[in-house]
Amino acid sequence: MTRPEPSTSPRPQYAERSYRSPAALVGGALLILLGLWLGADALLRGTAHTKLTALFALLFGVPLVFAFSLRPLVRASEDRLLVRNPFRTITLPWAAVEELRAHFSAEVFASGGGKYQLWAVPVSLRQRKKAARQASRGAGAKRPRFGLDADTGPVPKAMADQTLAELREIKERAAHRESAQGEPRARWSYAVLVPSLVGAVGLVVMMAL
Repeated sequence: MTRPEPSTSPRPQYAERSYRSPAALVGGALLILLGLWLGADALLRGTAHTKLTALFALLFGVPLVFAFSLRPLVRASEDRLLVRNPFRTITLPWAAVEELRAHFSAEVFASGGGKYQLWAVPVSLRQRKKAARQASRGAGAKRPRFGLDADTGPVPKAMADQTLAELREIKERAAHRESAQGEPRARWSYAVLVPSLVGAVGLVVMMAL
């Protein structure tokens, strides 16, 4: 006697998508390398006062550069949106996401009135103007002739607008699931705040000596 096959279908799985700013990653890495090179030189060759000043400067500056360039990240999974900003990490179940908007900056609006900026998705007005020019040229080049419709293809979009369009699509697909329910959660990044605070206090003390 054969056993019947189970009728339950597996839950669809969606690959996580991560978004970061390539320009910020490159610029931040170069600034950190430059700061470490200058700081190491001061630590090796400077006087005692110079060495302490360089140490506190590194404690103050390196975490801040890291926070504003290398740390920002937006990660979209099948159940939630994770937003990693310079000083906070926000976890938003898709059901708690009300709107994603990009004007002069990319923002996500959450239930309960919360609004969070997406530092990893910078808005470039230059890219928008370029995309608009490409769209207008494409529309002019592909006008229908002889009463036939022409396939104009996808409309060019700036990187930020394309990213938010993808996030809205994921939200619409995922928000109804039970596993995507919940409240937004935010936590501070003490690994960035504490060294920067110690470095700032140390610099003030060294400048007063």
